[in-house]
Amino acid sequence: MSNATKQHYLGFDVLFNMATIGIIVADIDDNILMVNPHLLGQSGYQEQEVVGSTINSLMVCQGNEKAILRKDGTQFPVEITIGEHITPDGPIKIIHITDISDRKATEFTLRELEKQKAEIVLKEGSLQRMNSVFTNLWSNAGAMIIVTNEDGYIKWFNPAAERILGYKASEVVDICTPMILHDKEEIALRAEEFSKQLNQEIPVGLETLLIKARLNLRNEYEWLYVKKDGSTLPVSLAVSALRNGSEISGYMGIAIDLTRIKQAESELRVALEKERDLNELKSRFVSLASHEFRTPLSAILSSIYLVSKYEAIEDVNKRTKHIQRIISSVNSLTDILNDFLSVGKIEEGKIQVHISNFDPGKHISNVLHEMDGLKKPQQQIYYAHHGPASATLDPTLLKHIVMNLVSNAIKFSPEGAVISVRSASTDNSFQLSVKDKGIGISATDKQHLFERFFRSEQVANIQGTGLGLHIVAKYTELLNGTITCKSALDLGTEFLITVPFPKN
Repeated sequence: MSNATKQHYLGFDVLFNMATIGIIVADIDDNILMVNPHLLGQSGYQEQEVVGSTINSLMVCQGNEKAILRKDGTQFPVEITIGEHITPDGPIKIIHITDISDRKATEFTLRELEKQKAEIVLKEGSLQRMNSVFTNLWSNAGAMIIVTNEDGYIKWFNPAAERILGYKASEVVDICTPMILHDKEEIALRAEEFSKQLNQEIPVGLETLLIKARLNLRNEYEWLYVKKDGSTLPVSLAVSALRNGSEISGYMGIAIDLTRIKQAESELRVALEKERDLNELKSRFVSLASHEFRTPLSAILSSIYLVSKYEAIEDVNKRTKHIQRIISSVNSLTDILNDFLSVGKIEEGKIQVHISNFDPGKHISNVLHEMDGLKKPQQQIYYAHHGPASATLDPTLLKHIVMNLVSNAIKFSPEGAVISVRSASTDNSFQLSVKDKGIGISATDKQHLFERFFRSEQVANIQGTGLGLHIVAKYTELLNGTITCKSALDLGTEFLITVPFPKN
C-alpha cells in the first residue's frame, strides 16, 4: 500500500483499530492489505500471517453460509458486508465481518425448541388419542376392570363392573378391596391350592388373589363372583401387578363373565349326553336283538317245521299248539320292536301328546281284552273302574302304560295268579293301579326301576328288554303325572299312576 493510500486510510485509524467487528481491507483482486485487531483476535492469526494472502484463504463459504477459518482449524459463522473506496492508488474493498455465532446459537436453540414443541404437540396428540382409546375401552369394555392401589383398595371400577356386579363405583372406590366379590370358602380352597404350588403358606384373603401377580407368575383362574344382590356368576379373572420400575404401585384385575360360555358348555354336554344315549340305545338294541330275537325266532322256525309235519286230521291239536306258539313269539318280537321304537321317539322328543275326553273304563277293558293271549295258564285279570266314565288325557299313551304294566304283571306272576287292575276318575284327575302277586322287587332294585335297560338279577331267566317301566315313567311324565311302586320280595308289586287333567 502506498504512503498516499495509507495517509488516505489513516483518517479511519481510530475506527479501524477500535471497532468491535472484524474489518479487512483488500485490493480489487481480493488480496488482503490490512486486518483489524478485533478480527485477528477472533481468528488467532498475527497480522503478517494473513496480509498478502487472499480473502478466500481466510474465509469458508458453504452455499449462502460464510465462516472465518481460525488458525487452529475451527471456524465461526460470519455475516459479510463489502464496500468499495477510492484511493490515490486505485479502488480498495473494505469488508466488514460480523461474528454471528450467538445469533446462530440462538437460531439453533429456537429450532430445537420448535422441534421439541412439535414433538410435545405430537406426543400430546398421541397421548390424547391414547387417552381417547383408553377412555373408550374403559367405558365400553364388556369385561369387568378393577384397579387397586398397592394395599389392595379399589381405585377404579369400570362401568361394566358396575353393570354386571350391581355396585356403583362410589360404593367401593377407596372403601373396599376385591374381596367383597369373592366367596370365602372358594378363597380358602384356592389358598390351599396355591400353598401347595408355591411350597409356602399363603394367607387366606386378599393375599390369595395377589400373590401370583406379585411374584410375576401367571394368575388367570376361574372364580365365582358374588354380586351385590347375593347371586353369583362364573368369571375368568386375570390379575397382574402394575409396576413403576421395581416397585409395585397397584394391581389390575380383568374379569370376563363366563355365564353364557358355561351355559353353552352345559347345552353341549346335554347334547353330547343325548348323543351318547342314542348311541347306547343303538348298541343295546343290537345286543338285545341278537339275544332277545333269537328265542322267539327259533321257536317260530321250529314250530313252522313241526306244523308242516302234522298233516293228518288227528294232528289238529298239535298244529294248533304250535300255531299259538308262533303267534306268541311274533307278539314277543312285536313288543320288543315297539319298546325300542318308543324309547327312540322319547329320546328324540318326537312323542306328541294328544289330549281328548273318553271313557277310560271301556278303553282299558278293550286293551286288556287284546292282551288275553299273553296270559299264562289259569291267570286271571280283574278290572274295575270307579268314578265318572270320563277322563281327559291321551288315550294312546294310557294304552301303552296299561299294556306295559299288565304285561310285566303277567310275566312276573306265576300260573293261576290273579292280577288286579283298577282305575278311578275324579273331576280333576285319573288314577291307575296294577297289582300282582308275583316275585316282587327288592329295595335295592327299586332305586333303578325306571332306568333304561335295567333288569334285576331275579328276572335274568325271563325274557325282556328292561325298557317297559322306563317307557311307562316317560309317558307318565309327558302327561304331567306321577308313578309310585309298592313292592317287596315274594309279596307282589303294585304300580300306582296319578295323572292330573289339564286345566282349561
